[in-house]
Amino acid sequence: MHEFFSIFPCPVYRGKEYVIGKNEEEEFKKIVELYGMHKNTGNLTSDNSNILGSKKLKNLKQYCKAQVDIYAKEVISPKEELDFYITQSWLNVTQPGGFHHEHWHQNSLISGVFYVNVQEGDDIMFNDPNVMIKTAIKIPPKEHNLWNSAQWFFPVENNLLMLFPSWLHHGVNINEKATTDRISFSFNTFVRGTLGDKKSLNQLILK
Repeated sequence: MHEFFSIFPCPVYRGKEYVIGKNEEEEFKKIVELYGMHKNTGNLTSDNSNILGSKKLKNLKQYCKAQVDIYAKEVISPKEELDFYITQSWLNVTQPGGFHHEHWHQNSLISGVFYVNVQEGDDIMFNDPNVMIKTAIKIPPKEHNLWNSAQWFFPVENNLLMLFPSWLHHGVNINEKATTDRISFSFNTFVRGTLGDKKSLNQLILK
């Protein structure tokens, strides 16, 4: 009898307990009208980088924060009590024929994407940041699985929240069948509290 074990896994979280309301959709439109959008690589990003600071999006921000807390508790499991908080948040608009280049989020611990308007067949692509090390000797697989894949795709839908480590490379390929704008918002997080301890000479107090 033999067994396989997955060590050092990368945790990706899916949550779907919040439904965007009409008032929130209208607030997204107002944010775009008031602040505008700028061109990113393959898509558009809002000039407002604190959309969840809007009072009309208070409930949505609280939901996202609650899911971050679940992720932090179950994945990071900090020894001391820490306050994970949202630092920046912004809208993404990908027009038909557009894409979102591969990237990761610096100066953040946990990042999130909430899908406001997507079509069937949309997904998010995650790329293994260690692919160059793992494929120094390349053996093409007969079938792809969690251990031999350099990419993994998750299907997305309206009102879905995805959370993942901010260092994880991700992007969106072109959806050739898209007929409407793909709308989502992203956010980054950081932490308040005390990391390390005096005795180990690695204490860091974040306020």
